[in-house]
Amino acid sequence: MEKVFIFGHKSPDTDTITSSIVMEDLERKIGNSEAKAYRLGKPNKETEFILNYFKVEAPELLEEIPEKANVILVDHNSFAQSVQGIEKANILKVVDHHCISGFETATPLFYIAQPVGCTATILYELYVMNKIEISEKMAGLMLSAIISDTLLFKSPTCTPKDKEVANELAKIAKIDIESYGMEMLKAGTDLSDFSAEELINLDSKSFEANGTKFQVAQVNTACIDDVLKDKEKIENAINNFISANGVDLFLFAITDIINSNSQAIVLGAKTEIAEKAFNVKLENNMAFLPGVVSRKKQIIPVISENA
Repeated sequence: MEKVFIFGHKSPDTDTITSSIVMEDLERKIGNSEAKAYRLGKPNKETEFILNYFKVEAPELLEEIPEKANVILVDHNSFAQSVQGIEKANILKVVDHHCISGFETATPLFYIAQPVGCTATILYELYVMNKIEISEKMAGLMLSAIISDTLLFKSPTCTPKDKEVANELAKIAKIDIESYGMEMLKAGTDLSDFSAEELINLDSKSFEANGTKFQVAQVNTACIDDVLKDKEKIENAINNFISANGVDLFLFAITDIINSNSQAIVLGAKTEIAEKAFNVKLENNMAFLPGVVSRKKQIIPVISENA
């Protein structure tokens, strides 16, 4: 049996890391002994908290894959957000909850995508479909991913199915969702150790719409002002990124997980797109976005529509 690489997107978040680990567990239990989880970047503090809590090691770092390697993608399908060499890979499966973007394969594959808040919600259903028992540890990882992606069910991306699955997983993992969820989310808001360059790359994704290349990065915090203390350094890092990558627009969303709002720092040659998209006027390269917490549902679509 040939080796199978399992991984999520670059600048990995909790869903991408835990879903890779869970997918490896699922694949091995259905008979694919050569399946192995990888990561395309450093886990963030929230993810580190989760892995330590459940005593799970982070997957091995993967920088590129061999030509025609067998791969399974979780939590993404865009080649721009994937590993180097993905264009020549043999994609066996995709498990995702994002829109399909520039995706093409030469051979048939297993592809499951659902409009839910988290990849882990879909993975839970795959366990059920395959009649495979979920361990306490895997249940905890999936529950953590759902809490993370839905901001403890406050995000507009959250669906009734996410809540239903989370409750089932909490029973298996023997975890109180509210107390564990807040502890977990707060663990991810300590950004004091990161440089400005690291901050804008912690959770950052590339997009293109109507010829406009734009980047949207996001960090979660319990206090927006704490992050803005380094605003000048953050702007310098963003401008350096724009120059190095030929980006037309860079939006850095600082999301308050307590009050469910975001402060955006917006730079680039086409900042008017963001002003039009959110019906705001930038002041000092910033705009307050009340109620905006989801990049996938509240930021990407409106920027794409106005590009």
